[in-house]
Amino acid sequence: MPPSERKKPAAENDAAVPKAVVNRLSLYLRELQHLVAAGSATTSSGQLGQKLGFTDAQVRKDLAYFGQFGYPGVGYRCDELIEAIRGILGTNRHWPMAIVGIGNLGRALLGYKGFSHQGFRIVAGFDADASKIGKSIEGVEIFDIAELTNVVQQRQIKLGVIAVPAAAAQQVADQLVAAKVLGIVNFAPVTITLPEHVSHVGVDLAIEMEQIAFAVVNRLSGG
Repeated sequence: MPPSERKKPAAENDAAVPKAVVNRLSLYLRELQHLVAAGSATTSSGQLGQKLGFTDAQVRKDLAYFGQFGYPGVGYRCDELIEAIRGILGTNRHWPMAIVGIGNLGRALLGYKGFSHQGFRIVAGFDADASKIGKSIEGVEIFDIAELTNVVQQRQIKLGVIAVPAAAAQQVADQLVAAKVLGIVNFAPVTITLPEHVSHVGVDLAIEMEQIAFAVVNRLSGG
């Protein structure tokens, strides 16, 4: 029976699923995609867990939030499980997105091909620098930030990426919210305030480096 036809438990709504489980789903998806690229048609919870440093019980428990996807004597069919996870994560559709701030980080994000592979399509960039406005960078047209609301609504953009300096991040976030964007990824090294109906993730690379430095220091000191 295809995954889409299987009974799914009530725990599938966002509030019932721990964020850590959703994070691991993305890891399972990447590993499954690697397996398919390497020619594997099936896998098991043990194999998936071993690759990612999780137990087979953890893999089964995570997937059980959303249904039963394995087959006795077979394990998981990679293509089917990829389809199921993409459906759960919402990446089985195309998501038009915009990047605000076309500095070094913004340009790097425009050139990142991994977005399109997972269903995210950058359809507009925004900046306040007149020397960038009207240009096409990595095939993406750059607009004046003053045009954000009109362009977002015309191109039905639902996701926004903030790549501006910290001092401008909250103002940009407010503009995105006013334009009816429903999800924001914030790369600015500052916490932004958003209404409850707008989902957001903060990505502070300095914090990530601090965390890895902490782990290394404690390992070296025997802590």
